[in-house]
Amino acid sequence: MRDHTAERDELGKATWRFKLGILLICLVGAAWLIVPALAWAGASAGTIATATGIIFIWNKVVILITVAVMGKPGFQQLKSAVFGVFRLGPKSIVGPLRYNVGLVMFTVPLIAAILEPYIDAAWPELRPHLWELQLLGDLIFLSSFLVLGGNFWEKIRSLFIRTARVVDTKEEFPTTAS
Repeated sequence: MRDHTAERDELGKATWRFKLGILLICLVGAAWLIVPALAWAGASAGTIATATGIIFIWNKVVILITVAVMGKPGFQQLKSAVFGVFRLGPKSIVGPLRYNVGLVMFTVPLIAAILEPYIDAAWPELRPHLWELQLLGDLIFLSSFLVLGGNFWEKIRSLFIRTARVVDTKEEFPTTAS
C-alpha cells in the first residue's frame, strides 16, 4: 500500500519551496527598481553606482539561493511551465564536453560579478558600463543550469545540506556504439 499522507506532505513541501523560489526570482528583478528610485530621489552618482554594484552581486547570490530552495523538482516544474513548448530540459547524465561548457558558463559570470566592484575601483574606465552585458551574464549563468544537466541540481543542493557526502559513482557517459 502507498502512503498518501507522505505524498501529500512532499507535494506541499515542493509547492512551498517552488513559491518561495518564484518570490526570490521576482526579488532579483525588483531590486533593479532601486536604481531609478535613487536617481529620482536625487542621490549622488557615487551612491547610485554603489547601489548598482551591490544589487548586481546580490542578484547572483539570490539566484544561487533560489536554485537551492527550489531544488530539482521545483526547477523541473518551472522549466516545464516556461520551456514546455520547446521540450527543452536537462538530461540526468551529460557528456564531458557539455559538462565543461556548462561549468564555464556557470563560473565565468559568477567570478565576473564578484570581481566587478574591485576592477571598477582600480580601473574605472576598463570596462563599459552597459546593462546589456550584465543581463547577458545573468542569462548565461541561468542557462548553465540547463547545460549542466539534472545531476548538477543534486550537487548544488548538497552544498546546503550539512550531512551530505560526496560519492563518486564513476558513471560513464552512455555511448551509442554497439
